[in-house]
Amino acid sequence: MKKYAKLTMAMIISIVLFSSCAAIIKVDDKVQDNIKEIDETVEEAICENEVPENTKLDSSQAEKDNEAVEKQEKIEDKEIDLQKVKPNEAGQIMVVMYHGLGDTEKTYVRTRENFKEDLRLLYEKGYRPISLKDYINNEIDTEAGKTPVVFTFDDGNITDFNIIEEDGEKKIDPESAIGILEDFNKKHEDFNLEATFFLYGENPFRQKELIDYKLKYIIDKGMDIGNHTKGHENLRSLSAIDIQKTIAKNIDYIKGYLPKYDMNTLSLPYGARPKSEEKRKYLFKGSFDGTIYNNIGALAVGWKPEHSSIHKKFDYKYIHRVHGSSEKFGIRYWLEYFDNNPNKRYISDGDKDTVTVPENLKEVVDENKLGERVLRTYSIEEESE
Repeated sequence: MKKYAKLTMAMIISIVLFSSCAAIIKVDDKVQDNIKEIDETVEEAICENEVPENTKLDSSQAEKDNEAVEKQEKIEDKEIDLQKVKPNEAGQIMVVMYHGLGDTEKTYVRTRENFKEDLRLLYEKGYRPISLKDYINNEIDTEAGKTPVVFTFDDGNITDFNIIEEDGEKKIDPESAIGILEDFNKKHEDFNLEATFFLYGENPFRQKELIDYKLKYIIDKGMDIGNHTKGHENLRSLSAIDIQKTIAKNIDYIKGYLPKYDMNTLSLPYGARPKSEEKRKYLFKGSFDGTIYNNIGALAVGWKPEHSSIHKKFDYKYIHRVHGSSEKFGIRYWLEYFDNNPNKRYISDGDKDTVTVPENLKEVVDENKLGERVLRTYSIEEESE
């Protein structure tokens, strides 16, 4: 402090008596002694109108304070009626698992009419699609009061993405999954065109001459492609080397068409994974023949909803899915369940910069997963009879 008191005295005298730093300072001996004690760095700062280092630190802190204020103002600008919306971003989310569409309902075949009805029910009940990657990475940006839902399609069946010829021109089959999703999106723009297609083998979607077109189409539309291994092997029975080989070889195949695409999600064939932790680690990180991979999530076969990705129990290593069927524990079962248990359902606060949960659920939030987001809690008021 003494150092900066001397600095202040020198600055005042300099301003009062002289018009520039180059002027000759003629003051009494006592002031001259004070000036000589000032660091050369500080003297240069005075002449060049710079800020001393310690002052810069104060300025940096002020900038952080300003950023915090601005962030709080943004939150307040997006303020919602918490008692009306009742956001619960620690609630459960359905990651829906489909395989193919058909005329007859089977275990892994959804009729087209039932698929269309799934979409209608989801929309009317306030569900809105998000990408699998956004879900895993906790980058959910869903409208306030709505619930995110994730669509996944395994195996790359032709009924998921079919090209037909009509009047001499090729077009997307309106009765394929992508055709149905696109049509629904056109009618309901707030029902985003989001889905992940988990592919394997060398003939995804079963029209070999159109592989390049289809893969690029999916990515261009903002949808995603996931890894389903090269040969749809049961990963429980493979060696560590073979696990890495089948995952890496499938990446190599897709990169032959999409060299810059990062395929970093894995759907476990048959829902099977190695029993030992030593082998399981290769589901997420590994390499083979020069190809390195780093998966951010692995998906199981569907039967139940999954926790929010900020929940302490969320495990990206084994993400549960809901079966796209009308059977017990299928999508219709869970839609009814959430109708009857709305407190279990993820409800968005509409602000990607905050995570809002009822006060009684604060303890289930893993604050290490929040990143830059702010945790906000509130007490739910009892409804009067």
